[in-house]
Amino acid sequence: MQGLPVNKHDLIAAVAASTNLSKTDAANAVDSILTVITKSLKKREKVLLVGFGTFQVSKRNAGEGRNPQTGEKIKIPAAIVPRFRPSKALKDAVN
Repeated sequence: MQGLPVNKHDLIAAVAASTNLSKTDAANAVDSILTVITKSLKKREKVLLVGFGTFQVSKRNAGEGRNPQTGEKIKIPAAIVPRFRPSKALKDAVN
């Protein structure tokens, strides 16, 4: 059975509850982590979090798709997309 999703606000509250940080300080910490990950990915750097996983970017090739409303063929351009690969420890922890 699937539970409710955890959003950024919930994550901030959990960080504040599990540390001696105020919600404001926890929000700053969470925002800082997300900013560092984003900036690293923009520079095409991998972000390795041992025991959690790896964030990296990869190139998605151009291709063709279809407009679901009209069935018309459309061209999908190539793009750089973020990827996350969970570590074995994270996979084991959720199973």
